[in-house]
Amino acid sequence: MLYRILLIEDEPGLVLTLSDKLAKEGYDVVTALDGEEGFIRASSQAFDLIILDLMLPKKSGLNICRDLRQQGFLTPVIMLTARDQVVDKVLGLKIGADDYLTKPFEMLELMARIEALLRRATRTFVPSQSVYKFGSVQVDLRKTVVTRNGEPVLVAAKEFQLLRYLIDHEGKTLSREKILQEVWGYTAIPSTRTVDVHIAWIRQKLEEDPRHPKFIITVHGLGYKFTP
Repeated sequence: MLYRILLIEDEPGLVLTLSDKLAKEGYDVVTALDGEEGFIRASSQAFDLIILDLMLPKKSGLNICRDLRQQGFLTPVIMLTARDQVVDKVLGLKIGADDYLTKPFEMLELMARIEALLRRATRTFVPSQSVYKFGSVQVDLRKTVVTRNGEPVLVAAKEFQLLRYLIDHEGKTLSREKILQEVWGYTAIPSTRTVDVHIAWIRQKLEEDPRHPKFIITVHGLGYKFTP
């Protein structure tokens, strides 16, 4: 699988160095030299991961990350920060960045962070089709964007992973234990409401009548089933 990475960075030397290294590692790299260009690319094209500098001309990295998350984009983001930007690091993580690195950083560490995020983002399954539709809902599995009646729906990363898993196992009854194992990576949990809570959140956002769901059905005593 050829992973596509968007690098939003305004230092030409660093852009050249990172682009060359990422290309040599087998990634398809697209670059943007300012925040406005970066946001346009991030919100209009499909990427598997975004490397985002915090301090950018025209639009800051914090604003880019915030606006992408508000529009429903869940693409993993690694934020690059300067040593004295501790508050901004925390804020970046709070508004949706998945990881951060402090400049200057070791290239090997960046490569390891990229690999870890890509594994986490794709471990559930590789979708057989990029856009899936049911009712008034459309799920873009490539861009990780969900819309309902044409309007963006903001879903958390784990909610999206759960929805992807349900879609991939359409028509099958899935136990809570199986879902926990495949989506959360838990192998032995004696009792938990984690799955039930996340299912309820998805229903609130996607079902016409969450109390009487049409698509994500409870199979009493067994688990859940997705029936589009």
